[in-house]
Amino acid sequence: MKKIILVLALGLSLFANDIIIKNSNKTVGATMNKLQNIVNKKGFQVFAVVNHQLGADKVRMKMPPSVEIIFGNAKMGTTLMLENMQVGLDLPVRVLVYQDKNLKTKIAYRDGTWLGNEHNLTKQKIVNKMNFVLDNITTEAGR
Repeated sequence: MKKIILVLALGLSLFANDIIIKNSNKTVGATMNKLQNIVNKKGFQVFAVVNHQLGADKVRMKMPPSVEIIFGNAKMGTTLMLENMQVGLDLPVRVLVYQDKNLKTKIAYRDGTWLGNEHNLTKQKIVNKMNFVLDNITTEAGR
């Protein structure tokens, strides 16, 4: 059964877009708070939280709410970087929570398959795990 699921997941990933966008039932702030709590509970290291709207405010520009969290898992990231150091340009992982033009809250992140393809990574198990974890974290944050 596990092999069937893995084959299906790999097949679907061939058709995946580079960026995955999900809906959230909450505000940007509430979604980001929940996302941060989930990431912390799972033991990931949070490197930064970037509030893009505050940055726009500082230069007197208007921007809808937009916050990005940058986090990672050193064991997974280091393993990938040991295979191809340039993957460090795209790690740690980033998840953006923002308000779209229809005032809906969205959660966006780059598909791990893109990372694997972009950097010719052979550690498919890690890429698959990254996709699985990001899917679960972002789905839970959007509820």
